[in-house]
Amino acid sequence: VFVPATSAPAKLDRLRSLGAAVEVVPGYYDDAREASRAHADATGARFLHAFDQPEMILGAGTLGAELAAQADVDRVVVAVGGGGLIGGVASWYRGEVTVTGVETAGCRTLADALAAGRPVEVGIAGIGADALGARRAGDLGFAAAERWVDRVVVVEDEDVVDAQRRLWSALRLALEPAG
Repeated sequence: VFVPATSAPAKLDRLRSLGAAVEVVPGYYDDAREASRAHADATGARFLHAFDQPEMILGAGTLGAELAAQADVDRVVVAVGGGGLIGGVASWYRGEVTVTGVETAGCRTLADALAAGRPVEVGIAGIGADALGARRAGDLGFAAAERWVDRVVVVEDEDVVDAQRRLWSALRLALEPAG
């Protein structure tokens, strides 16, 4: 499993505890993806894209299916990195439920893509970079978002920290910034 050096130590520990051979790559998700692709090309291993592959979008869509089976909702809010999760959820609901994306100001991958009408390269910075740090929205997630996502809300880092503090104080929920 190839992961960026920005990954939280707890995530790395969890992967290793599950038996994964973890390769930590300097940089962000795109750097880890390229290292993974180079490894797959050199060894014949199967390359799995983290968010821009049909199987990943289908897998993410199961979250929408599970939510639909458990609750009657009129809006689903999804954190956005490369667009795979929101693409899958939006593809499941297909406009029957409003799907809204949330990105941090330093990781505006989908907001900027929607504004441009196509995936574009963006800078990566701030509190969400370890979990949301894709430099470009995936083509598949973007296509689904363009069709079925209501909008993408961009939040500042200090608002994320405030939400984390409030959720801990009120509910004793410890969430990573992307949560």
